[in-house]
Amino acid sequence: MAVDGVSWVFGDNIDTDVLAPGQYIKLPMEELMQHCLESVDGRFASQVKAGDVIVAGNNFGIGSSREQAALALKELGVAGVVAESFGGIFFRNAINLGLPVFTPLKSPPAPTPQFRLSDIRAGEPVSLCLQQATLVCPDSGITIQLQPLPDFLMQMLEAGGLVAVLEKRFKSGS
Repeated sequence: MAVDGVSWVFGDNIDTDVLAPGQYIKLPMEELMQHCLESVDGRFASQVKAGDVIVAGNNFGIGSSREQAALALKELGVAGVVAESFGGIFFRNAINLGLPVFTPLKSPPAPTPQFRLSDIRAGEPVSLCLQQATLVCPDSGITIQLQPLPDFLMQMLEAGGLVAVLEKRFKSGS
């Protein structure tokens, strides 16, 4: 299953306070998410569309453990985040909430061209395939192999997150 949208490109060190600003943290999610990334790109929350993909540099989601950072992206319709690296707590919060997060495969199999995330331009059409762990930019011919997630994490994403997995498990009695 591939999700199609456009790329939103950000640099390094996008922290959780930029994703879910502290001064709005006590507001309902519908209001908080309208401030997501506003200090980096004031258009983001009002213009991001369902299926869009964030492409970022190193340390995406560093900072505090606030799960609202990942939830705001998911609620805004972001299909996934592909970054050079993630803050560990953000990475797991995203998976737990059903938001796909990937890093590029460091050594793609030959003869795959060696594209980098930095080759992707903002607003470029992209297709994120979770099962094949690829990010494709059809207009520019860029394909980036992503580090596949372990099966249990893919199952969690496909179920919609940890709560959905647990609800299913409790209903089935196993």
